[in-house]
Amino acid sequence: MKKPILVIKFGSASITTDGEIDERIVLEIARQCAQLQANYNIVLVSSGAVAAGKKYIPKYTGTLAQRKAAAAIGNPLLVMTYASYFKPFKIALAQSLCERHHFANRAQFLQLKSTYETLWKNNIIPIANENDVVSNKELKFSDNDELATLIAVGFGAEQILFSTSVPGVLDSKGEVIRELSVIDKSALALAKKEKSAVGLGGMTSKLNFARLATQMGIKAVIFSMQSENGIIKAVSGETGTICLAQKSKVSSRNKWLASGSLITGLVQVDQGALKALNNRKSLLAVGVSKIIQDFEIGEVFQIADEDYVIHAVAKSKIDSISLRSKTKQKNIEIAHADDIVLL
Repeated sequence: MKKPILVIKFGSASITTDGEIDERIVLEIARQCAQLQANYNIVLVSSGAVAAGKKYIPKYTGTLAQRKAAAAIGNPLLVMTYASYFKPFKIALAQSLCERHHFANRAQFLQLKSTYETLWKNNIIPIANENDVVSNKELKFSDNDELATLIAVGFGAEQILFSTSVPGVLDSKGEVIRELSVIDKSALALAKKEKSAVGLGGMTSKLNFARLATQMGIKAVIFSMQSENGIIKAVSGETGTICLAQKSKVSSRNKWLASGSLITGLVQVDQGALKALNNRKSLLAVGVSKIIQDFEIGEVFQIADEDYVIHAVAKSKIDSISLRSKTKQKNIEIAHADDIVLL
């Protein structure tokens, strides 16, 4: 029987201490993954390259060029550290440096998926990170939470785990919320706005991407490596905050459309159009209230309501310039129902 896919993301704050890779944590990652590998095809998504490499840059201030240089130094250090601790468990690792266009282009994405499947067949665990050295500033992942989520959604993972510096999502009293049945505005409001000194993301990022994962039918858990057997207990739902998977009948292609494709445009629609979308109808020009960001034919755009809440993404059949002159024509189809994914 084909093993389910488990994606585990480690933030810089959870695997480094004072800019140094915390080898105690890496050992625990290796030990626990060795126990889980018999039952799962595992993908590790690990930050920490910049944090590990920046100490070699004199007068480091965090400029884009310095971050790229730090990543170039830190990536081999990070992978070598992981490899040295996985080796005693007879597990080989493969480095996978990803860029946004690898997910935006479906043909390239399918090649990436095929490569991972070959690695799993040979009991090799891929360890993914953004290719910071060459990534275009305008096309970067927002952070590795996004990269982990794109892999999980695109590959149809059973679970995605987000390791962070706190034991889970905390309520107003600082207590861990054990379960979130749905990630709505009230859940997102729980996230503190600050982020760690070494990372790009934060709890808001994790909740937003956990929301996308759960809407695509994937269970998400936000946990800490500081808890004993943190990964194993997160998989079994014994630690951290469990974000329950929602029922999803979205096709593999449309999961990719909702998560992996590059989104270029944004339109605001009226309540009538929103109701039609929820009834699985196509988006017509007459329902568009405002074009906020432009797009071309074949590009993916977001669909927002009057309060700017995103409800769907869609692949366009018309460009935004032409659309502006046709918003009053009732029968102009902007996106077919088959090319619209509700979020």
